[in-house]
Amino acid sequence: MNVTGAGPAGPPRSVLADTVLERLTIAYTAAADAERAASMRAYMKDVTPFLGIPTPARRVLTRTVLAGTPRPDEADCTAIALRCWALPEREYHYFAVDYVRRHTGRCTSGFLPVTRHLVTTVPWWDTVDLLAAHVVGALVAADPKLLDDMDRWITDDDLWVARTALLHQLRYKERTDTGRLFSYCLLQSGHTDFFIRKAIGWCLREYAKTDPEAVRSFLARERGRFAPLTVREALKNIGA
Repeated sequence: MNVTGAGPAGPPRSVLADTVLERLTIAYTAAADAERAASMRAYMKDVTPFLGIPTPARRVLTRTVLAGTPRPDEADCTAIALRCWALPEREYHYFAVDYVRRHTGRCTSGFLPVTRHLVTTVPWWDTVDLLAAHVVGALVAADPKLLDDMDRWITDDDLWVARTALLHQLRYKERTDTGRLFSYCLLQSGHTDFFIRKAIGWCLREYAKTDPEAVRSFLARERGRFAPLTVREALKNIGA
């Protein structure tokens, strides 16, 4: 199966999404703080506007918004994610990421194009990394046919798509496909962007918690192909 080429046509109809979005926009708007929003926006390099709701307060509001709502199906997850992403303020995107993380197990491989849309629309590390490790990784683990898509994503021109492919095994531990992990790192070893170089180091550092000798051996052979930043990140906890 290859679902890379597919893309969401738009949010499907969902009564649950109607309820959630109505509650969400009322609750989040009421909690907005313009002064804090300005500092949050500056910290995130002006990628998107913010409402100015700190994470602990946002999570309390989220529990209130979702109180009494039923478990979603895939169409509900799609509708909620896409409708949140269409709103400008970043807190709505965070809500969507948290929601689909919680309910990824209720989604099929057909949800991957939705995730790609989220990864490539107003992308930044704050949403991309969570989607990669918790949503894309879970979808691929549940349906290994999606590995064909990861093999395409790793060489995608969009650096956030490539970063997602690098990071999708981040939580796999002993289930990590080391051949694929190392080959992905090598495929992107010449990339000049900080976010790719950092991601290579991060995924190697994380796998080193499971098999430090495999990472040491890999870098002993290949470290000349990687930026110093990547090598430092990869060896941070295990040494040379």
